[in-house]
Amino acid sequence: MFSSSSSISDPSNGVNAPLSYLILSFNANEVEEPYNDIEEEENDEIDENEGRYLLSAASDASAAVFDVQRAFEVGGSVARHKSLFVIDKEHQQGHKYAVSSATWYPIDTGLFITGSYDHHINVWDTNTTQVVMNFKMPGKVYKTAMSPIATSHMLIASGTEDVQVRLCDIASGAFAHTLSGHRDGVMAVEWSTSSEWILMTGGCDGAIRYWDIRRAGCFLVLDQAKSQLGRRQPLLERSVAEKAAISKPMGQNSSAKNRGEQKKVSSGNSKQRRHFGMMSSQNHATAHYGAVTGLKATEDGMYLLSAGSDSRLRLWDIESGCNTLVNFETGRLQNSKGIQFAVVQDSSLVFVPCMTSVKAFDLWSGKTSLTFRAHYDNVNSCWFNAQDQELYTGGNDRQILVWSSSELCPDNLDNRNMNGKGLSKDEDNWSD
Repeated sequence: MFSSSSSISDPSNGVNAPLSYLILSFNANEVEEPYNDIEEEENDEIDENEGRYLLSAASDASAAVFDVQRAFEVGGSVARHKSLFVIDKEHQQGHKYAVSSATWYPIDTGLFITGSYDHHINVWDTNTTQVVMNFKMPGKVYKTAMSPIATSHMLIASGTEDVQVRLCDIASGAFAHTLSGHRDGVMAVEWSTSSEWILMTGGCDGAIRYWDIRRAGCFLVLDQAKSQLGRRQPLLERSVAEKAAISKPMGQNSSAKNRGEQKKVSSGNSKQRRHFGMMSSQNHATAHYGAVTGLKATEDGMYLLSAGSDSRLRLWDIESGCNTLVNFETGRLQNSKGIQFAVVQDSSLVFVPCMTSVKAFDLWSGKTSLTFRAHYDNVNSCWFNAQDQELYTGGNDRQILVWSSSELCPDNLDNRNMNGKGLSKDEDNWSD
């Protein structure tokens, strides 16, 4: 294994090339499909430590690692990269069918995790490209995730075509426990960015469930009918308002009445906290009409974005569990498999694969800020590299494209539109 301060060596790639480009283009291997009903699928992730190594998975049963800071060919504004290594079906320990999920170990890039339709989750040593741990799952693996902030556990949350969510423990090499509650397969899993114990899962039953992995049963099931309008009041303003309300003079009878009401509400809430999601009315609540195909928590841990096979995006207040009623101008989303979308650090923009294009939406208004067109087939995944301010997109055309920060600025797009220089329907926005 190597630490975050180390580098991967690749003798076949030659010397470093200058990174004087706006767009990077990665060519994935063109290998015959393992199934006729599976499209080319890519899942991308940049390591959070250096922001340098791109891990990609595809439906040809391969996984590859790229160094985004080393190009073997630079021409104009486009640089092309070769993979540092590829693990495919020819590898002795490679997956047999589509690799649906690829995740870096959060601490460093010495390990990475892949999940596949061959019912296996593999933990790989990056330097030796050998499997150091294997978990046999009860069905196709749709999604794997590790908590980016965990210090007390090394758990891989896995969503499969089975109704149970399984937690795989790297420390012991065994299953820690299972989470039961969904009534169909689980396509999306997402750890909280504010607590290492909170896991959110989205199922083909249309439900999004919150779990505290230290306790049995989920404690919240999101209901699209339960809503609040707009953003939550900032914490500082809320605390000032609460102090002002407490300091208001009230009569003795009114105080006694309020104390009685608070006690009644408090006892009711404590009952809900114990089995919030397991009551009959709450247990059958749905967040989408159809399967939940993607989940992404904001960096501050306050909001959760979800996508569904109903081609809807919804923004949820994590604390209250309410739908914020933001109307995203999505158009169409893929509904046959999971999608991966990205949110910038300040939670101002979310990048969402919308069939053959990628759209950037304002998270709070839902309006389209940017549209990226360059892929020739459906886009499956987005990843935003906060360190380099670059967006990575992967699609069925076996391409991974990297968009520079100049293309990610809404002001640039607004200026172009005002000057009448918006993109035509058939023109991509990375051509010279």
